[in-house]
Amino acid sequence: MPFVASGDPTSLTAHLADAFAEAYGVPPAVVARAPGRVNLIGEHTDYNAGLVLPVALPHATYAAVAPRDDGLLRVGSLEESDPWEGSLDAAAGAAGWAAYAAGVLWALREDGLALPGMDVLVHGTVPLGAGLSSSAALECSVAVAACAAARVVLDRERVVDACIRAETEVAGAPTGGMDQTVSMLAGPGTALLIDFDDHTSRPVPLALDDAGLALLVTDTRVSHALVDGGYGERRADCEAAAAALGVPSLRHASRATVEALDDDRVRRRARHVVTEVERVREVVAALEAGDWTAVGARFAESHVSMRDDFEISCPELDLVVGTAVEAGALGARMTGGGFGGSALSLVPLARLDAVVRAVDTAFAAAGFRAPQHLRAEPSGRADLVD
Repeated sequence: MPFVASGDPTSLTAHLADAFAEAYGVPPAVVARAPGRVNLIGEHTDYNAGLVLPVALPHATYAAVAPRDDGLLRVGSLEESDPWEGSLDAAAGAAGWAAYAAGVLWALREDGLALPGMDVLVHGTVPLGAGLSSSAALECSVAVAACAAARVVLDRERVVDACIRAETEVAGAPTGGMDQTVSMLAGPGTALLIDFDDHTSRPVPLALDDAGLALLVTDTRVSHALVDGGYGERRADCEAAAAALGVPSLRHASRATVEALDDDRVRRRARHVVTEVERVREVVAALEAGDWTAVGARFAESHVSMRDDFEISCPELDLVVGTAVEAGALGARMTGGGFGGSALSLVPLARLDAVVRAVDTAFAAAGFRAPQHLRAEPSGRADLVD
């Protein structure tokens, strides 16, 4: 079965440590890992002070770090050919993939942490560009490893803030903060309900095995990027809607007030947000009641809202969703920022192989590039690797 493997943490750590020693001439002082994530429901609600319900993946990014005594920062990746080198002060000017790694060290230092120069090498199993938060996994793994290497007490909320700052100010991606929060705070076997209005979170148990169900992530392999304008335009529309309604964010709007907006596009964007926040509440209630049919129904509604009101789907994502349901999934939806990336299906274990085959066949018939699949088994938060 063509599933993307998460990899064995022990083997991945050993491989990264060997590569670090070869690249830098010394062994790493520490290795940390941070998970990618898939969002069960709650898309484009985080920056609107709404609710989200993500799950940490077993697929993760690993960061090996050793401190230096000369103030130099060197950042490399086993997946990228271009390393970055400079001072910590200059890290705010890093570009490309290195902006996420170097940027979080700059942000931590800006926040007052006494970080020395460092050698950093990263390696990951989170599919890139799939909407599964490979960027936050990179940021969080580097931050956790750097704090340990510098003997700085790990303040997880402080790391979340630094990672958000790195992504928005250095990498230039308008993240809302969900990805970094779940990577730093998730627990195994649970989803994390995050409220961006009061900045609280709590675990929501996912008894998938007991229900005989699996979460199937299908990466359409359509290029997904948050710095090409589409994400920022949706965010600007939401801010325009909130301003027109006279509320601090769309979390404080209602369906009735949103429907009164004059601008059709802005009205549809706002309608998605307010209905999506309500769907998060409904999914949490359904999970706590063990009502998986209701969860699947909310998945379907969410996808229609993102396709029609928020306009962030694409033909490949729509094909995954429709095909998965026809092949036996209880529900399916696109997940992540949109414009490509991945879809998430809630599938009975007995139908998992059939759903995968059906999607692969549908993609081939449509002339699309073959998709990739992975199992989203709810995993734990970022931490040091023993």
